[in-house]
Amino acid sequence: MTGNISVFSTREEEEDSPPASGLQPAVPGLRLDIDSLVAGLRDVRVHALQTRSRIGRPPKLPSRKALAGIVEGLAAALFPNRLGAPDLTDDGVDFFVGHTLDRALRGLYDQIRRELRFAANLSPESTETDARAGEIVQAFAVTLTKVRQFLDSDILAAFQGDPAARSVDEVLVCYPGIFAITYHRIAHELYRLGVGLVARIIAEIAHSATGIDIHPGASIGSSFFIDHGTGVVIGETAVIGERVKIYQAVTLGAKRFPLDENGHIIKGGSRHPIVEDDVVIYAGATILGRVTIGRGSSIGGSVWLTKSVPPGSNITQALTRSDEFDAGGGI
Repeated sequence: MTGNISVFSTREEEEDSPPASGLQPAVPGLRLDIDSLVAGLRDVRVHALQTRSRIGRPPKLPSRKALAGIVEGLAAALFPNRLGAPDLTDDGVDFFVGHTLDRALRGLYDQIRRELRFAANLSPESTETDARAGEIVQAFAVTLTKVRQFLDSDILAAFQGDPAARSVDEVLVCYPGIFAITYHRIAHELYRLGVGLVARIIAEIAHSATGIDIHPGASIGSSFFIDHGTGVVIGETAVIGERVKIYQAVTLGAKRFPLDENGHIIKGGSRHPIVEDDVVIYAGATILGRVTIGRGSSIGGSVWLTKSVPPGSNITQALTRSDEFDAGGGI
């Protein structure tokens, strides 16, 4: 009868269902020694912990799944009428924002506490880092108004810079560049507050979703627009000014990595480009090293650039080849 649910199952459904006892049925030709596999993985895991000086039960890392929900909640609180509950009314906006922020920030506190305990190699029962985690969350919460203002400028820049955009709302809910910069601006504030692992996980969530890889350490000014976006890479120490527009597959990377006396990469140091205000970088351009792209410059598609250029420059592939092979040099 219509609307009734059948209590009968097909033979195929029965075969797909696990036995009531919880034991898995035998599979012809497949013999697994699960106990040996578990023991082998345990031995490797214990050895790895000893190698990293984390003998015993290591502190828990921040959860990527939990942080994905937290940042989704923060985005909904920043833009409740577009990213919030679908049935939200005008009278209920402030309540929704308050409730969502409270839940997201409490969840963030737990994830930051995990990072601090992990960094200090403390047990999950320790409370030594709890106060510091609370201070960080409180300082982060104060930045949310600024983050919203930055994002408003980014959304407007995308709308004004793309003739295909029909509304700012379309830009907010559809454009991968806006998704990526939203996550970046949240991650960057956390990075500045000293929780780099939480910030990096948030950045990688956006990277996985959009193909846009922005390190949370990168400093990006207002009215930033990534058009299309796939394949964009922006390094940790990159500094980007205001009203900068970049296209897909642009790399702002490091030219080389200095090594110490043991041949290990030296961490830190300013190694990524500085892009001044009002610069446009077209698809496929690669800019490497601590070079400066002067204000108002235009970097053409597929250009490979490792030198600073003055304000107002117009760099193209043809100009680059002419410079590199002047008078037959390099042939």
